[in-house]
Amino acid sequence: MSDKSVAVPLLHYQLGQHIVAFTTLREGGVSKGDYASFNINPYCGDDLGSVAINRQLLAKTLDIDECQIILPHQTHSNNVIVIDGDFLQQSQRNRKALLDNVDAIVCSEKGLCVGVSTADCVPVLLYDEANHVGAAIHAGWRGVIADIVGKTILQMQTCYDTTTTMLRVVIAPCISLLAFEVGDEVYRIFEEKGFPMSQISSRIANRWHIDLVEAVAWQLQSHGVVSQGIYRSGECTYSASERYFSARQLGIHSGRLFTAFMLK
Repeated sequence: MSDKSVAVPLLHYQLGQHIVAFTTLREGGVSKGDYASFNINPYCGDDLGSVAINRQLLAKTLDIDECQIILPHQTHSNNVIVIDGDFLQQSQRNRKALLDNVDAIVCSEKGLCVGVSTADCVPVLLYDEANHVGAAIHAGWRGVIADIVGKTILQMQTCYDTTTTMLRVVIAPCISLLAFEVGDEVYRIFEEKGFPMSQISSRIANRWHIDLVEAVAWQLQSHGVVSQGIYRSGECTYSASERYFSARQLGIHSGRLFTAFMLK
């Protein structure tokens, strides 16, 4: 068993002075096999006892209580939830129900660790410094097509009067264009949705490949986010599966990264 006094290694991002933002890595936990070793997602088949220990390790690293870690049950939807005072007044059972079938979270509550799980899909963090509100988005290709990014931004505008040109964004580690091969039908779906295919796709060995990072970046900019406000990690989960979980490399019965933020 891992030493609980040792901090979990995290990939940190600089989004502002008053926010902590990070992605977990594969190391630092107690999970076994293709879940090894740091996985806090209880929905991907890992041993729940190991998941619980890993959550405790992360909470200790962040110096928070385990119940302050907020993680939805994702379904490749474009459903967005706002974590507010009403949510926090709910029972744990009701909170779990509210977080079911959710792929993006908006939150302005301080001290909560709010994030999404990925293993090749695109994790996106948004931060509105003026209103001190953040968002975490799980954007697989279906979520990108369904514009979960735009829907999340709209939620921030509606609830917190967010100005999109002031948003700071992190596009965390995910699958790269070289590794993300798709069928002609998926290519056509992106094309029909108006994506700039010359910018986000490439024909390699007679197969289409799509750059989900650039597809998300294009969507962000189409919703008013300035290009200078978008940070791309540049890390490919598929080619660096020893460091990051990758469902295409390890199979769906494997661990998940956790990309999250915590408002100070």
